[in-house]
Amino acid sequence: MIKTGVEKASQILVGSMVDFEVSGDVGEHFGVAVDVGTTTVAASLVCLDSGRVLGNAATLNPQKAYGQDVLARISFVMENEDGLIKLQESIIECLNALVEQLCKETNVSFKHIYNFAISANPTMMHVLLGVDPTPIGLASYTPVFTKWQDVPASQIGLKATDECRVYCLPGVSAYVGADVVAGIYASKLTEEMGNAMFIDIGTNGEIVLSLNGQLFACSCAAGPALEGANISCGMRAAPGAIEDIKFMNNNFVLKTINNKPPIGICGSGIMAAAPALLQGGFMKAGGALLKEKDFKEGDPRLKYLWQEGRARGVHITDDIIITQQDIRQIQLAKGAILSGFYALLQESGISIDDLDKVIIAGQFGAHLPPQTLIEAGLLPMGLMDKISYVGNSSHTGAYLALTSKEARQQMERLAPNINFKELSTMPNYEKLFVKCLNFNQLEERNEQS
Repeated sequence: MIKTGVEKASQILVGSMVDFEVSGDVGEHFGVAVDVGTTTVAASLVCLDSGRVLGNAATLNPQKAYGQDVLARISFVMENEDGLIKLQESIIECLNALVEQLCKETNVSFKHIYNFAISANPTMMHVLLGVDPTPIGLASYTPVFTKWQDVPASQIGLKATDECRVYCLPGVSAYVGADVVAGIYASKLTEEMGNAMFIDIGTNGEIVLSLNGQLFACSCAAGPALEGANISCGMRAAPGAIEDIKFMNNNFVLKTINNKPPIGICGSGIMAAAPALLQGGFMKAGGALLKEKDFKEGDPRLKYLWQEGRARGVHITDDIIITQQDIRQIQLAKGAILSGFYALLQESGISIDDLDKVIIAGQFGAHLPPQTLIEAGLLPMGLMDKISYVGNSSHTGAYLALTSKEARQQMERLAPNINFKELSTMPNYEKLFVKCLNFNQLEERNEQS
């Protein structure tokens, strides 16, 4: 069984444990480490006496009913008098349900939960605490708070013992939050010698460049496609989700999570679809799917084409289709990540060749091998041997903050030293973004092979 980043961290835990007011016997003090993502929420139940992870659970963020991304949810708050209340209630109900599930699975009472540590992007963190996120969506894009927060669990409605506290990790700016700070700390980015790039791939893509320990960060709106949302046959990464696709000998070759029969496509699968469709001759480098008239009569690929009215697509299985709209979602996601990558390099005055290491974070990235990351156009060519993975580092950082005072203090010192760069103000960024929408490097790779 593959260990999660949280489980690995629990085996190398150092530093003094976090203090908490207690009632009960030793061995009956528990905490919950949480990563509140825009699309997915992950939680771990932890024994505070030992640091041992007892159980993990994850689910889709129910706030998606009010908007697929943070800007849509901010707009919902602005346009509805009870918008903030609805968003906060939905995430609190979600967390309570996850806690209830974990407690049931481990035979632990919620009355023995003394601490939460929560990592999230700025909008999710504001909503969780019932703080209006509107300033994040309006110029000058200034969050109400970026500093760490510590509040009673009862204040926001989380089920736990009366003494339970909720620690919210510190953030940096309106679009670089606690999830990034947690990731930098968990991945030990500041300890990397030379030049290293940290990329958290998710609905909100964040990129951090470390130049011998000096940190520069940017944020790019990749959209929910990378987590399987807003895709015609999309789903979160779960058993049966297609996580990799190849087109070989006129057939689609699929890899699913846990090798279960395919029931949908998760984020890694939808990104792997791009090179598969291009290499299979179903798609042009600009992202347009070919039509039936573009194939010769009798071409075996014709059986995969799908059309309903003006909508077009390609059958990956009898029931699972990649549509033209799905391809556009892929383009927006990969264009955002790739342009942010190049922009941060340009701003710092270094080239791809100057990079010593690229660290991929996020549950999405963990399911994509380096070759697919590059073929899908999320990263430029030339990085194959420099890529490493850290999984959901936001969740791991939350675990470390839950269990270690030293980790909290180091993250609190780390956050103010991260230099945020606003992509939209960088010269010629829009031209760079448009250029990064194309799958040109896939075409170049095919010509070279």
